[in-house]
Amino acid sequence: MEVAVLIPCFNEAATIGQVVRGFRAALPDARIYVFDNNSTDDTAGLAAAAGAIVRAEARQGKGNVVRRMFADVDADIYVLVDGDGTYDAAAAPQLVARLADGAHDMAVAIRRPVDKDAYRPGHRFGNRVLTALVGRIFGRRLGDLLSGYRALSHRFVKSFPALSPGFEIETELAVHALELGIPFCELETPYYPRPGRSASKLATFSDGWRILLAIANLVKGERPLAFFGGLAAALAVPALVIGVQLWITFVETGLVPRFPSAILATGMMLSAFLSAVCGLILDTVTKGRREMKRLAYLALRASRS
Repeated sequence: MEVAVLIPCFNEAATIGQVVRGFRAALPDARIYVFDNNSTDDTAGLAAAAGAIVRAEARQGKGNVVRRMFADVDADIYVLVDGDGTYDAAAAPQLVARLADGAHDMAVAIRRPVDKDAYRPGHRFGNRVLTALVGRIFGRRLGDLLSGYRALSHRFVKSFPALSPGFEIETELAVHALELGIPFCELETPYYPRPGRSASKLATFSDGWRILLAIANLVKGERPLAFFGGLAAALAVPALVIGVQLWITFVETGLVPRFPSAILATGMMLSAFLSAVCGLILDTVTKGRREMKRLAYLALRASRS
């Protein structure tokens, strides 16, 4: 089976050589690709010196790099991993083995920090909140939504649309698997601290906010009935509260003394009705899209040894 290790990189000169050599030792027959994303240091040169196939992606953002990787590289199994030296290369054969028999199309490495410096508290807390949120919305408990280390089958990669431009890409991968019912598994792997000369590119609050917005957009796109139905309920309930008081006054006196309240209640109820109708229509469209994505996934060959 052809295995390709895909490493998206931006300014990882301090670690990329070690990462490439580690995966070369763990998967000696694999092709190792480093896609450089406008690095201003010698990431590309050091990756090439370590034996990687180096390519470039001009559009900034991890999601843009992953989209280019998935489009350009052909293999039976793909190992996607960050180039920061925090993930355990020795675990790669276990991830690949989970896909080799065709039972799964994605294997996700759940990060288990080897010491307290490996995983910043803010990042850990945010990951737990977002992981729990996606699991609750899409109906399956997840171990590590934002893990940057996973193995993917050929048909998963080639049927994945990859629309996210940045760090939201891991969330999109998880939701794609959940929505299409694609079998995947998770296993724990060690997670190491970054070397002293290596700096994290992830901003806790700004990137966390972007990921939260990405989840909201995915809910809107994949669960429109729930999204617009919730919006309709949020509009209809206060409209009913206002409207009932006006209706009681009208029945008792035959008058509507508070026209602004009546107009507000009417507008809110009409908006709630339109939102509910939009949810019903978009739910039908989404089911059709999901069927087409599922057929595209099934049309591709499975990864089997």
